[in-house]
Amino acid sequence: MQFNNQKKTFLAKLDKSKKGSIDKEIAHLVKKINSSERYYTTSSCSGRVVLIEKKSEKKQECRWLFVSHKKIALKEIKNALKKISEHPVWFRFEPLILHVAARTIEDAQILVSKAREAGFKRTGIQSTKNKIIVEIASTEVIDAIIADKGKLLIDEDYLNVLVDEANKKSEKNNKKIKRLFTALP
Repeated sequence: MQFNNQKKTFLAKLDKSKKGSIDKEIAHLVKKINSSERYYTTSSCSGRVVLIEKKSEKKQECRWLFVSHKKIALKEIKNALKKISEHPVWFRFEPLILHVAARTIEDAQILVSKAREAGFKRTGIQSTKNKIIVEIASTEVIDAIIADKGKLLIDEDYLNVLVDEANKKSEKNNKKIKRLFTALP
């Protein structure tokens, strides 16, 4: 009964993410997980490309210059880079990440297996103290500093390579999301 109460309370809360809503690219997956008697999501991101200006390592002191949950174009990135200041700017691709509460440790283990079979190799049980939490994630990451002190550190050719690689990783990520959706009961 405790799990049911936690789930009901959690799912009734407002979305506290920066975006304020579930990414439409995974809304169907989140809905499927949340409709299960065994699980509910506590946070999610479908995967994204971001340009982040870091004033420090504190998350709240970073400024997002660009974010996209879809394929990107070099032109979009170049336009966003017109807004840089003296702080370092990072180009990042982050794959899907889901945090899912499970009713039992056995349910968590089943979810871990299904996610790994779908290709999410960086998946595991993160917590068992107050709630059993499974983190579903993958290894397709790009994290590169591209500007500092108001200047680009890379040329357009390398920026184009980053955009192409991010788009390839995004496509691979989307295929894994489809496999995970299909694998869940």
